[in-house]
Amino acid sequence: MTTLKKDIVVIGGGPAGYIAAIKAARLGADVLLAEENQVGGTCLNRGCIPTKYYAQSAHTILSLAEASSRGIKVADPTVTIDMKQALAGKNKTVRKLTSGVQGLLKQAGVTVVNQRATVTKDKGVRLQDGTMIESGAVIVATGSQSVRIPVEGIDSPLVLDSDRFLDLDHVPKRLAVIGGGVIGVEFAAIYQSFGSKVTIIEAQPNILPMFDKQAVETVAAELRKRGITIHVSSEVLRIDTKGKEASVVLANGTSVDADLMLLAVGRKSNLCCIDGDASLKTDRGRIVTDETGMTSHSGIYAAGDVTGRKLLAHAAYQMGETVAHNACVDTRIINAPKKKFCLDIVPSVVYSIPEVASVGLTEEEASAIYDTVVGKFPLSANGRALSGGEPDGFVKVVADKKYGQILGVCCVGMFASEIINEAAMAMRHELTVHEVAETVHGHPTVSEALKEAAAMCIGQCYHWSS
Repeated sequence: MTTLKKDIVVIGGGPAGYIAAIKAARLGADVLLAEENQVGGTCLNRGCIPTKYYAQSAHTILSLAEASSRGIKVADPTVTIDMKQALAGKNKTVRKLTSGVQGLLKQAGVTVVNQRATVTKDKGVRLQDGTMIESGAVIVATGSQSVRIPVEGIDSPLVLDSDRFLDLDHVPKRLAVIGGGVIGVEFAAIYQSFGSKVTIIEAQPNILPMFDKQAVETVAAELRKRGITIHVSSEVLRIDTKGKEASVVLANGTSVDADLMLLAVGRKSNLCCIDGDASLKTDRGRIVTDETGMTSHSGIYAAGDVTGRKLLAHAAYQMGETVAHNACVDTRIINAPKKKFCLDIVPSVVYSIPEVASVGLTEEEASAIYDTVVGKFPLSANGRALSGGEPDGFVKVVADKKYGQILGVCCVGMFASEIINEAAMAMRHELTVHEVAETVHGHPTVSEALKEAAAMCIGQCYHWSS
């Protein structure tokens, strides 16, 4: 049996893992990264990036469909998508980004092995080929995997998870999306624009249950306007498959027929790397860590989706940096105090049509704790959104009434995914609504709506009167 020695071993090459490996190597550690598939993880290969590629295609299709309203004359207004070509374009984009990550790892001096790895006792790691690695610290960053629900017929070949759906080379005529969370809503919006007749089935009373209720109402109304059927408070009883067709039978007796089904009921931590003799403490299927990322075993850290804290790539980046620093402290690569995770201000974005994004507390959550004031500025009063043909939506700022501290921000509509980062920065540096309202913004921009919403909190908005 071959035995290697490394300062730090990282298991998993997704956002948390590859950032941790690069960070630790830059701090001076001899690092090995074990990834059984392609570096980049779910986000780059099977999540954020490929879905955003398709989302841009969806926006292009919608823009062409609405071109005549702007006086743009198209000789043949029929718009279709060549899914084989779209798939090839998506794969090319993914390959470019994954090769970029590979280059960064190589430049940092990280040893990369394409094998499954398992944590053993005493900070040991066993590779799939039997190689044992002795290390000073281990970072587990194995990410997450799709959840399956225990209902009759779920193993039908017509029921696909999001990973397999991203490799489709055709557009189904009828698509049933089981799950109205972030993944389900994004795919529903994309495939409706591609030409599918889409139905969303959600067990909760609303789609996107973790977001602001008014924002969800706006998104749901737009999805319905585009022809998407939405069933909420609907439990799946079973799935019947007959040949090339399937039906979702709901507990209330309703049946939804489809040619394909997307199972998008969430994701769970991937614990494939935990060996029986490592016995890392878990809770509800996730690895338990303290605020430094340390697991129940000294010298073994975990970061990203596998911890179940926030299943977001940008949260994983931050966690990866933190555990890399702390692992280098443990191994005496650097002499510094340990750091803690900083995940209290992390934006969430849904690339639906329209986009919706939030950071901090919702209006309902904030009002249950604080005496709040709310400023809500409609995009119908924003020059850039109106001229861009996307006037539906708003920016909402929730603040503490006494001091003006920003407690939460929600955006729905044009460029919501970009505006939310300005809101997060303001909250991270403890800017009040007074300071945001006094900050000069470029005109005309959609981000002006954030300034206007902050101004509404203090009665200083000049472009809208509620």
